Amino acid sequence: MFKAKGLITPVVTALTEKEEFNKAEYQRFIDHLIQAGVHGIFPLGTNGEFYAFTAKEKLEIIEAAVEAVAGRVPVYAGTGCVTTKETIELSKAVQTMGGVDCLSIITPYFVKASQGDLIEHYSTIAQSVDMPILLYNIPARTGNSIEYKTVKQLAAYENIIGIKDSSGNFDNMLKYIENTDPRLCVLAGSDSLILWALLAGGTGAISGCSNVFPELMVSIYNYWAAGDMEKANESQKKIRAFRNVMQMGNPNSVVKLAVNMRGYNVGPARQPSNCTDPAIKAALEDVFKLYE
Repeated sequence: MFKAKGLITPVVTALTEKEEFNKAEYQRFIDHLIQAGVHGIFPLGTNGEFYAFTAKEKLEIIEAAVEAVAGRVPVYAGTGCVTTKETIELSKAVQTMGGVDCLSIITPYFVKASQGDLIEHYSTIAQSVDMPILLYNIPARTGNSIEYKTVKQLAAYENIIGIKDSSGNFDNMLKYIENTDPRLCVLAGSDSLILWALLAGGTGAISGCSNVFPELMVSIYNYWAAGDMEKANESQKKIRAFRNVMQMGNPNSVVKLAVNMRGYNVGPARQPSNCTDPAIKAALEDVFKLYE
């Protein structure tokens, strides 16, 4: 079964100034990330603004990512929607398309879901789609959190291969690692916890910051894998200043602004979440000086 590991980029989706998908710039940016050493490309994660696109646009974006990656690294595609039915439809379309190694399926959002609802939701999806599935826990954005007991129960499905935890709660991540099923891959979704997740038994990270500083973020994983904890920790600490700026606005919109400021023309975020605050831009300019 597929193993989710390494430093994976939830790649920002390139748009034109009219907020239309910019395939050429998107594919150029993906190539840049792979050249920088990332271990996986993830179209339509939170940083890819999955919530902002129609089903047709999502398939176009995923197809463009698969084409750009060309088998060099695994492709993770975000197919989670509010309803079980829509999630299955999109996931099946991606399966038919081919070229995607793993589906990332966020919890339903806006609707309040019990743990029983989540078990039924993910169970139905797992039985309907013949692809590896990575659960995605980000309660601050969705209002729904996947408890470790729920993950343990869902591990009964072989194609549920792990979970990305963006709760920011290290103890929650530890429960996934220690109290579910040893075969499950647990990935950090909070960039400040990457090294600590790896040290605790996690298998990698899906790092929004790697859109902006791919070499730095990859080095955390690579140093850890080489057994150089001192250098891994140095790399981990370096990202703090940028993380602080991310909290000044919608985090993934700040990331997209930062990518543009680093010279990659990925365009605006779709309104109403485009980041145009001069204070944030000035703070980013100060932060970039720390990485020169």
